[in-house]
Amino acid sequence: MNLSFYRSKQTIFFKVVVFFMIVFLASLQIPAVAQANWTKTLQNVGTFSSPRVADLNRDGIKDIIIGAGREEFHACDSAVMALDGANGQLLWKVTAKDQVFGSAALKDISGDGIEDAIIGGRSAELIAVNGATGEVIWRFSTEQVKKKEWQENWFNFYNPQFIPDQNKDGTEDILVSNGGDVMAEPYDPDRPAGSLVIFSGKDGQVLARAVMPDDKETYMSITVSPSPTKKDHEIVFGTGGETIGGNLYQGYLSDVMKGDLSKAKVLDTSKDKGYIGPAVRVDITSDGILDIIVNAVNGRIIAFDGESHERVWEVVRPNSEIYSSIAIGYFTPDSIPDFFISYAQGVWPKLDWSAQVMVDGKKGTIEYIDSLGFYQMITPVVLDWNNDGQDEIMMSLNFQEIKNGFQKFFYNMLVVIDFKADQVLQIGDRFDGQNLSSTPWIGDLDGDAALDIIYCHGNNLRHTYTFDGIQIHRIATKLPLYKKIKWGAYMGSSYDGVFHKD
Repeated sequence: MNLSFYRSKQTIFFKVVVFFMIVFLASLQIPAVAQANWTKTLQNVGTFSSPRVADLNRDGIKDIIIGAGREEFHACDSAVMALDGANGQLLWKVTAKDQVFGSAALKDISGDGIEDAIIGGRSAELIAVNGATGEVIWRFSTEQVKKKEWQENWFNFYNPQFIPDQNKDGTEDILVSNGGDVMAEPYDPDRPAGSLVIFSGKDGQVLARAVMPDDKETYMSITVSPSPTKKDHEIVFGTGGETIGGNLYQGYLSDVMKGDLSKAKVLDTSKDKGYIGPAVRVDITSDGILDIIVNAVNGRIIAFDGESHERVWEVVRPNSEIYSSIAIGYFTPDSIPDFFISYAQGVWPKLDWSAQVMVDGKKGTIEYIDSLGFYQMITPVVLDWNNDGQDEIMMSLNFQEIKNGFQKFFYNMLVVIDFKADQVLQIGDRFDGQNLSSTPWIGDLDGDAALDIIYCHGNNLRHTYTFDGIQIHRIATKLPLYKKIKWGAYMGSSYDGVFHKD
């Protein structure tokens, strides 16, 4: 197997080298996988969604919920699916008129004791699905919108977050961003404004809608957390995109309920690119208040103090763009959480190679640089793989082999990056196809206190951006879980972008 990548630890400049073999599990005496492994192949679909897990059939093993779809503007009969965690068999599927690219928020809104899934996608698809049966509890439709001024300009729904019950019906409600007019030309600044929307969790009624304060588009999933005073909830959201500048904002849930974001504070401004990957919240200043860390598309990682909102530090990577979120863990020996980010090298739409950096959370300095694989928008997950007291990164890696001088074949695999040992370790097999944006899930699926991995990828060996088949794997290891995994999924193990210290 040939795997080409850059490697440099001391400089921000990369030199191309060829890495012929990655160390396999057996050579490190990593425990062998258990017998609960399975692979499910799903034909005629693709996915940008990251898996979520919940025990839907009450067998004591968590099941997998994921979004999918066909090419844009095409309906799909398997746009939201649930797979049995024990064997990969399909539990239920839900139709949609376009791609469901989001990752589900999970909460029991039907009152049957089993978590239900709320998930969004293109063409204003936002669906609440009964986790036990697969029946649609509610689905967004403009016919449900009572206020005339709210009936137009509905676009993509991004990842929803649960918020306290706003309409006093006994069920938590949902805050979600909506925006992104796919029909707009790439450099055309005349685009419909995005908005933040509050839905009734119980029946999907629109309770409030607030347009972006700068009247720009949005592609950024919302992050919500209690304000330092506990009297309101802070929200972090952003505008702009791949070719249009925007602003990063901090506001309050109460402002969204009023339908007015004009008082939102501008944290940062980007002239030519916007903000897409969702922010994360974690205390890096040791004052007990969650700070804000966010990626800007133009290659910057910025940390803001959670109380004053002043800039704590900023890391800039020239000639790079960021479309993913941030992974959080203890990658350095101190007690302050650190950050791992995967970049795309180049300028949209020519993004061919990936680069990765690890940033010291206390100092805001780059402590690790690498360049592994081809372009992807995946956010890695975090665990203490070898029980050395320091966290490692697990991430999906895409690469290609060229045969007969011109034929390209695409593959993907999982790797662990061990910062302390300065090693990149392959986990399990390599797979046909590529994985563009599906973050793995890691944790304990069946309660045996051993690591399980849920991993999804496209299976087309010759092409990358395809909707003709995916594979979902359960990799059940015997590796003991030495401590609770806090960042084991997209936007963290709690799916809300918040890192909770012990």
